[in-house]
Amino acid sequence: MVSGHSDRGAATIWTALVVTALTVLATLAVCLAAAVTARHRAESAADLGALAAASHASEGPIEACERAKWVADRMAVRLMTCRWQNLDALVEVEAPTPPLAGWPKPAAHARAGPATNSPSRATTADLGNTPVRPPQG
Repeated sequence: MVSGHSDRGAATIWTALVVTALTVLATLAVCLAAAVTARHRAESAADLGALAAASHASEGPIEACERAKWVADRMAVRLMTCRWQNLDALVEVEAPTPPLAGWPKPAAHARAGPATNSPSRATTADLGNTPVRPPQG
């Protein structure tokens, strides 16, 4: 005959398992939210950096890319590349690593330039088509 006390402690074990599962799910949700936030920050920084570079194109490619780096620094992302293709500024940034190992670093790229060529804008000869590396520091 089985005693009625054989199930003692089963509720505690089930409760511990449920709490552990909920904790793991909550941690994954927080990590996913952090990764999504970092991706959005990278996209915004790339957009703003490209716009900043394009708006300073008349100062030359190096000075214009300095503006893109300034924007990236303020938004806590790393400027990977800043280069010119004709009159368009092409900017690529990378956000800090998300909390889970093995996840890719959030990165984004953007392009900005004039809608049409106007005489007051810099010319292709002024900017060239060569990559401009971000300044060190």
